[in-house]
Amino acid sequence: MRGLRAPALFKPRELPGWQQDGLIALFVFVVGLGLYLTGVYRLVPGTDRFGLWARLVELVVLCGLSFLRRWVPGGLLLATGVLAADLALSPSLPVVAVYTDFLYAATLYGSRRTSRVLIGVAATAALGVLVAAFAVAEQWRVAVLGALGILPFLLVPVWWAANVRQQRDIAATERANAEQLAKIAELDRRAAVAAERGRMARDLHDVIAGHLSAIAIQSEAVLSMADDPKTSRAVLEAVRENSVSALDEMRTMIGLLRAAEAGSEDRSDTEYETTAPARLAELSRLVESARATGMEVVVDSTVDASAGLPAAVDLTAYRIAQEALTNAVKHAPGGRVVVSIGRAGGILTVEIGNELRSATARTGGTGHGLLSMRERASAVGGTLSAGPSGSAWVVRAELPLVGGHA
Repeated sequence: MRGLRAPALFKPRELPGWQQDGLIALFVFVVGLGLYLTGVYRLVPGTDRFGLWARLVELVVLCGLSFLRRWVPGGLLLATGVLAADLALSPSLPVVAVYTDFLYAATLYGSRRTSRVLIGVAATAALGVLVAAFAVAEQWRVAVLGALGILPFLLVPVWWAANVRQQRDIAATERANAEQLAKIAELDRRAAVAAERGRMARDLHDVIAGHLSAIAIQSEAVLSMADDPKTSRAVLEAVRENSVSALDEMRTMIGLLRAAEAGSEDRSDTEYETTAPARLAELSRLVESARATGMEVVVDSTVDASAGLPAAVDLTAYRIAQEALTNAVKHAPGGRVVVSIGRAGGILTVEIGNELRSATARTGGTGHGLLSMRERASAVGGTLSAGPSGSAWVVRAELPLVGGHA
């Protein structure tokens, strides 16, 4: 029926330690009292010289000491004193049985050294009991039966506790390993998120700093060309081309983000289509955009655009050329730019050099362009250098065509 809950099961292991020890003491007292009252507590035949009251005092003291069973070795030593008194009176089953619990607790909760000592003591005591039984008993059969009756009280609790402790240590080790693996997985996830954010930041920077900076510069050029309709039209066409390219790239990026967020199972016809990434084959668009601002751009390329470069290297080379040309237009307007692209020995070389015309160009500027270019080159296993060389500012990237990073 609804609204009814199954009763919660009683789980002693979930109780605090002192409550568990209290339950053990109560159980032991009840069982021991029953054995004493029924008279089946003697381990050695004969009469009990001190009467039942002495046995009950031993049982009460031993049950009280059960609250100290986890105190090693203090609790075990006190229980050993009670056991010695019981052996002096005549060994009784309740006291010996309770003492085995102290052996178990000392082996389980004590230090590793204490546990090893108890194992050795239990083995030695078991051997001593066996020898004593053969020495005292008149018949070897009686000696064997007596030894077999006593040995379990020494060996079983220590052996059992040692196995439980071993399994507990193994479980603790596995938990520690699982926690370490979880931490490593979390660090890997954070690193992946940081890397993805860095990649997105580079892509956004390329779109904004590349296309939009060109639009701003070209728009300013149009404003100063009111008397030259033909040139103004050419610049406006470049502005429009940059605007369309920027919108296309932003649309592609947003589409990829939405596709990753929605998952492959939720794709629909209204989803943005993914366009092919920019390549060196489209370098002419960058050159024409720079020329529209009044720059003199010379391209010296020995690389066949249709030869098929690795996609990551192709995109990286295009982005580096885009950023370098944008910086040249910004810091050396109306100057001369030389774009050189070559391929030799498994290395694609992209070099863009422009005339130095300002102090900002000599220091490399204050934006994120150089950092973005270096990160892109490093991502594919390449290198990038940028700085003044004579009267020019030169950006040079060397990108491996094989064996680079993914």
